Amino acid sequence: MADLPHVPVLRAGVPYRSLKVNTLHDIRTGAPVATVSQAGAGMIRRDLLRKGEHRAALAAVPAEELVRICEDAARRFAEDALPLAGDGGPGDAHLSPDDYVELLAATTGMPVALGHANLLKIVDVLSSMRDLVGGLTRGLDLAVIDRGWGEEGRRMVSYLPQADALGAVLPNNSPGVHGLWPPSLVLKTPLVLKPGSTEPWTPLRIAQALRAAGCPPEAMSIYPTDHNGAVQILLHTDRSLFFGDASTVQSWAGSGKVQLHGPGWSKVMVAADAAANVDAHVDLVVDSIARNGGRSCINASGVWTVGNGRALAEAAAAKLAAIEPRALDDPAAQLASFPDPAVAEAVSAMIDGLVEQDGVEDLTAAHRPGVSRVAVAGGCTFLRPTLLYVDDPNHPAAQTEFGFPFASVVELPSNEALFDHLGPTLVGTVITDDPATRRQAMACRAIDRLNLGAIPTFKMSWDQPHEGNLFDHLYQQRAFQAVAGSTDDAAQAAGG
Repeated sequence: MADLPHVPVLRAGVPYRSLKVNTLHDIRTGAPVATVSQAGAGMIRRDLLRKGEHRAALAAVPAEELVRICEDAARRFAEDALPLAGDGGPGDAHLSPDDYVELLAATTGMPVALGHANLLKIVDVLSSMRDLVGGLTRGLDLAVIDRGWGEEGRRMVSYLPQADALGAVLPNNSPGVHGLWPPSLVLKTPLVLKPGSTEPWTPLRIAQALRAAGCPPEAMSIYPTDHNGAVQILLHTDRSLFFGDASTVQSWAGSGKVQLHGPGWSKVMVAADAAANVDAHVDLVVDSIARNGGRSCINASGVWTVGNGRALAEAAAAKLAAIEPRALDDPAAQLASFPDPAVAEAVSAMIDGLVEQDGVEDLTAAHRPGVSRVAVAGGCTFLRPTLLYVDDPNHPAAQTEFGFPFASVVELPSNEALFDHLGPTLVGTVITDDPATRRQAMACRAIDRLNLGAIPTFKMSWDQPHEGNLFDHLYQQRAFQAVAGSTDDAAQAAGG
């Protein structure tokens, strides 16, 4: 397999080829497409002993220059053929943007068309880094990041770094999620990443684009590894991000060091004054459920409405049922496939189990009588979009999320009831012109990202915090006073 593209371990920017490798296969044909070096837990522990040195290398670069590097990296990510390893060894392929998207499809099941759309999301993040960091820091002068202190209005402020490195245990579901960690670099915190087992492509391509643009190589480490290696990253970085399902991330709940990114349980909520006009909301509901193949935590898995629930659900179900699986290279493909067909079968069986219970109905099934939810197209296994109608907001079916276009519609008796049983909600789109309901939405602690009005759940504003503010995760504001002249010494010590 020496001729296959090879993904190395990236140890503070230095490519490393391990004796232990995993082989990634094309989910359509089973053919091998790449080999991936594996990092052991001991290697990760040893490397992280030097994280202070890596931070110092990044801290020496002014934040303004790091913003410029990100902007240059955006162009390179979008246009250039970038190396996998950069060491000239066997399998050190240079991937064009099209090559990258093709490999993404082959190993994760993301259709080529959606892969290109996600590529543009990454480009948008890197090219908009100044605005993004400005949003996270509430408009803080970047020079404050360099010096550690500065002025806001008429007062002096100081921010103390809480970490020499930001760790991240990353998922396979969608490349767009990788827009969340690059701001760490402008915030002077090196990255230690564990990529998804079938999706090393996006983190490595971002790293190579940043390096080509002039980012210090020590600022990025990428460790393809197993569960034990991932645990080492979470234990030995002072701050980290952890992406996973509910059962996986729960074991780290309550740790101030680990910011958890689990299921979103995002919802579209239609208040009584808006529910009368069903036709006005159907497309927003369908897009919120199905955009990006339904793979994101910001896809809606719930639709809560005060009145006309059945009519809204029937109209949405008809449109969702019309979305058919297509080959991954079909330009019209809207659904991502399941790399493991057994997982698709198991998820479908779980849904069937919910539908067998009282008060739950699969409305999409009526639009495709005799057609299985599990489908095969272009050599891949898919699940057709599924919309349930549920008569009780406390039923498990109303609080269930899967990684394909799946949602439940629940009708509630009053605007107040919209918020009574809501549960954790990453994105809540609340459609209403009623001032009292808007005030309730503003005060609802269950909603993380609030959209007031007809805004799809998937519509992101990257300069807004997402499941926690990365700047607040990495820095702590402290009381700060200084006698005249001492700030000059402090700035010199901080590299400012």
